[in-house]
Amino acid sequence: MKIWAFSVDHEPRLGIQNGDHVVDLQELDSRIPSDLTRLLTSGTDVLTDLRSRSLDAPRQFCRSIDDLQVAMPVARPGKIVCLGVNYVEHLKEGLLRDTKPTQPTVFMRVISSFVGHGASLVRPACSNQFDYEGELACVIGRTARNVPKSRALDYVAGYTCANEGTVRDYQRHTTQWGMGKNFDRSGSIGPCLVTADDLPPGGARLHLETRVNGEIMQSDSTSSMTFPLDEIISYLTRGITLEPGDLILTGTPAGVGAARKPEPFWMRKDDTLEIEIEGIGTLRNTVVDEASVDM
Repeated sequence: MKIWAFSVDHEPRLGIQNGDHVVDLQELDSRIPSDLTRLLTSGTDVLTDLRSRSLDAPRQFCRSIDDLQVAMPVARPGKIVCLGVNYVEHLKEGLLRDTKPTQPTVFMRVISSFVGHGASLVRPACSNQFDYEGELACVIGRTARNVPKSRALDYVAGYTCANEGTVRDYQRHTTQWGMGKNFDRSGSIGPCLVTADDLPPGGARLHLETRVNGEIMQSDSTSSMTFPLDEIISYLTRGITLEPGDLILTGTPAGVGAARKPEPFWMRKDDTLEIEIEGIGTLRNTVVDEASVDM
């Protein structure tokens, strides 16, 4: 099942995809939460019930996907946890090529660093080293703490695409990556959430492709992760309580702009970035310069 977040007259809505349209859940029943986090906290059975109800929804409750003002699948995740160097070939192309991680590399991003599908990515005025990172993102469906690997995937509500956009020179100012990873509107998430039951366990064996202006920059399988999602969740929940709506970005494959030869590739104004993941869809954004937008 694909769940879309969107707005109508500046009011948040959720919809379930049915062909080329979505069933507007708030039109179907005004008591249904319009925020995915609130929906998930209602219990895991609610998604099954909504899938069933949406199949027979009257046509007047439906909206064309092409006409939606799309928002991030999770409006305000409590935590956005990111994995670094989680693909072997990406590790080899970077500054940490001589290391061999024995534990996941974890860092955090703030919500203001992300926009949704179709929104503009902002290239900051202080740097020209604006890079892309196509990733599989996981949305947590229920509270998780000290979860064994064998049960870790039971806590996943679904998956979406992410661009973990990075300002490379600021990332390398110190050994802590936080600054370069958190510029306003540098990353994106979307276009929709695909529930876990519609994809392979852990989002494994999915083809991931990143394109800039139609040119393929990254192409790999999510099975190439050094630490698969069940290991990631088990590791994180040793010390961090994951809650409904929290996001985990699972790392990016080789092919980032900073590592391209004979010279690095940096995103510029009017570039179109597309991140497509098999079974989920395509996250699409266009780059604008900071000077041209009201931050």
